[in-house]
Amino acid sequence: MAQRFVRVQTSTGQVYYGLLHLDRRVQLLDAPPWLKGQPTDQELSVGQYQLLAPCAPSKIVAVGKNYLKHAAEMGSEVPKEPLLFIKPSTAIIAPEAAIAYPPQSKRVDYEGELALVLGERCVDCTPEQARAKIWGYTIANDVTARDLQRKDGQWTRAKGFDTFCPLGPWVVRELSAAARLQTFLNDDALPVQSASIGDMVFPPDVLVATISQVMTLLPGDVVLTGTPEGVGELHIGDRVRIEIEGIGSLENPVAAREVSVSAVASSL
Repeated sequence: MAQRFVRVQTSTGQVYYGLLHLDRRVQLLDAPPWLKGQPTDQELSVGQYQLLAPCAPSKIVAVGKNYLKHAAEMGSEVPKEPLLFIKPSTAIIAPEAAIAYPPQSKRVDYEGELALVLGERCVDCTPEQARAKIWGYTIANDVTARDLQRKDGQWTRAKGFDTFCPLGPWVVRELSAAARLQTFLNDDALPVQSASIGDMVFPPDVLVATISQVMTLLPGDVVLTGTPEGVGELHIGDRVRIEIEGIGSLENPVAAREVSVSAVASSL
């Protein structure tokens, strides 16, 4: 099995990067692995840590309509070049954390995606150079308030809510170009999404190169590579699970978003 690089938090609030063993022990690293973090003698056993999202990027750059059949189901053609947008880093949540259904929306969708983690600063790269700067791979859910996306005519609000980017559960270094991505809802045995990541219109190296010609990508930054066909609606009480061969699975429940007392008071 490929090495699984995780980010964890202890009961005292300390955050570490580490290597996850088969028995769920975590061997701590002295720095993020993409910054050449090395294993230490410290270990955490099951019960001593909580799994976090596997990285804390400065930004998440995402790509729309990067699978032919998904573009068709959205009623549009595949763009002639990668269609880029940004999700805020505050949208990230860990595996098993709840996706908060915002009261502003009546239609929230799942979008299972392969996520890339950058290992080096990337500026004006060619695809060949970009390929060497992709440090590893994880799973993401590009949660989208579909009704707001259509209403606004642009995607910032629809894709930027807190909790709208579940990420994890860990990062692996290698991944087959033919790995299958599948999304499951609740206890249904049949996936609602199922496609090979090789079906992308623009492959990962082209995506990273294109983004690097617009903005600087930093170590630990995340690129979402687009979702295949089969996107659909989430409801409060659902559980959504995204699996990618060679990585694992990312699962999150859906809950109503709680509005804080202070927020209510400030609106009066």
